[in-house]
Amino acid sequence: MANHTLLLLSQDNAEYKALLQQAYLPGLTILAPEQEADIQHALSKADILLGEPERLRAHLKNARALKWAQSTYAGVDALLSKGCRQDYQLTNIRGIFGPVISEYIFGHLFSLTRHLRHYKEQQRLHNWQPIPYQSIAGKTILIVGTGSIGQHIAHTAQHFGMTVLGISRSGREAAGFDHTYQIPALNNVLSKADVVVSVLPSTPQTRGLFDAARIEHFKPGAIFFNVGRGDVIDEGALIQALRHGNMGAAVLDVFATEPLPTASPLWDMPNVVITPHNSGYSFPEQIVTRFSRNYLKYINHKPMEGLVDFNLGY
Repeated sequence: MANHTLLLLSQDNAEYKALLQQAYLPGLTILAPEQEADIQHALSKADILLGEPERLRAHLKNARALKWAQSTYAGVDALLSKGCRQDYQLTNIRGIFGPVISEYIFGHLFSLTRHLRHYKEQQRLHNWQPIPYQSIAGKTILIVGTGSIGQHIAHTAQHFGMTVLGISRSGREAAGFDHTYQIPALNNVLSKADVVVSVLPSTPQTRGLFDAARIEHFKPGAIFFNVGRGDVIDEGALIQALRHGNMGAAVLDVFATEPLPTASPLWDMPNVVITPHNSGYSFPEQIVTRFSRNYLKYINHKPMEGLVDFNLGY
């Protein structure tokens, strides 16, 4: 059996090394150097890399033996920009975020629709004051992006009695959705949705998809979630819509610039919830399970899970 060398390029190197050493991965040498000189030496012989996309990108040029890189994120746009090499197999971890992102969406949705923040403030003031609310049952949710994360959100929405609409590049039917449409139908479908969730990656086709003209099609009072990538929406147009337009509220986990600049008006808007890009945290145990399955496929020359198409961008 051929031997393979894995170089860890993650902020969680020690945890990954410990977990990988417990897995039975035949013929694999695991390197996790700390010093830059040691990293450079390891790059000359490692045929496999594992780490966050930005860290992988910083070392691609010198990874002379590279055949496969496993990203610890689902989004790999840092590795898809012009000038980045594409002469290796790249895998991401799509498919494991559905449950945690679904928890995020519905946790915040209930917080808004059931006025949980207001009740916390009323409790502080010893104020007994019921606030009218509506159930989410019977409401319509539009999920833009019908992959594994979108499908998990869709199933959860169905459980709560919502009508579930989806938008994707192909418009093909997907599990959990009542109806799916292609992107040209987006304006029309937006006007029907009480809740809009974007789980889109950053690709040339998705950047700026939600521009000022598109945002005008939102249903009055709609709640917008962005858990995909920040550059799919025009932030200036979003701010205007939240101040003066149709949009009722926005829950934003991703932004065009991260961290979100302290001067951004979004911070101080009462109908905006900001979280620090943590709606779907990837746990090392899950990533090592995925990597281990992929490693066994890699050494047996079988197609790996989460293989990224460099042309499509995901």
